Amino acid sequence: KRQPGIAVIDFRRPDAPHFGRVVRTLPLAAEDSPPAGQLLEAIRDVTSETAAPLHWYTAYAEATEVARSEGRMLLLYFHDPSRAECYRCFEERTLADASIASRLQDFILARLPVDACIRLGGEQTRLLAHRAFGEMQRQPGIAIVDYAHRDAKFHGQVVSTFPFLKGRTYSLGEMAVILDLPPGTLTQRTIIYAVRTHPERPASASGRLDLHLVGAAENHSRHQADIQLQGHHNWENRFHQLNSTLPSGLMASEVCAESWPGEGLLQAAIECVRCWRLSSGHWSKVQAPQPVYGYDMKRGGNGIWYATGIFGNFGF
Repeated sequence: KRQPGIAVIDFRRPDAPHFGRVVRTLPLAAEDSPPAGQLLEAIRDVTSETAAPLHWYTAYAEATEVARSEGRMLLLYFHDPSRAECYRCFEERTLADASIASRLQDFILARLPVDACIRLGGEQTRLLAHRAFGEMQRQPGIAIVDYAHRDAKFHGQVVSTFPFLKGRTYSLGEMAVILDLPPGTLTQRTIIYAVRTHPERPASASGRLDLHLVGAAENHSRHQADIQLQGHHNWENRFHQLNSTLPSGLMASEVCAESWPGEGLLQAAIECVRCWRLSSGHWSKVQAPQPVYGYDMKRGGNGIWYATGIFGNFGF
């Protein structure tokens, strides 16, 4: 009606009949400012969705077989039935959120108690006691197994472990990051998670994951772990080798960090990012948008994790 006001246009789903159309209007008198409550309600009306019901398997073997046969990621939610109230908010507000639930549709899902067992070698073995799930630290939480990337070295392996450390569950934002991590090994995805969820939201892990840089980050992290010494060892030679693999105009740069001894993978990854934040030189690289990147981390025999990030940028 050619009056001041607010209009909401829906661009969420290209296949929806109302895509690109105005789905809600809130006319205002020229001298009015939007009533906060009315505005919030208008936005909530059009952004809320009823998520399709999620199917959760309750048997690990069955869920694994389905994920393997369909070539999909397997997400395991380990819960503690004796502390159901502690995790009710996570289940009702995070897992049931429309945006999260929609993303979970891409996974095969299994909801398992922390004492769930499988039969190995004729004996019952507690899943969370198996070394494949070692970084869950026998805690409730989220684990992901990759059955989607059949030609990758991590196919069939645990590629995410996010325990509820000290009983703390994951927020909507953190869960969204978990579900959107790029293909990679457990260590690669964990350090990328730590970068993406840092409070200052550094942008280095928002570009394109480069397999050459990932391999270089893996090799250098392993080298630091092997010699139990953090540093840009042999950087001059590696610098020229890396540049030869990068797209024209890009130049390699690197950041390194180490954890405290004895930390689990997730804690160590968060600590390494914290260390980068304390160094202006390192943080300028971690924080900046990078056209291509690779991250990894490895644990040395001294119990210290060594992390490496390698980037291809325009020489800053």
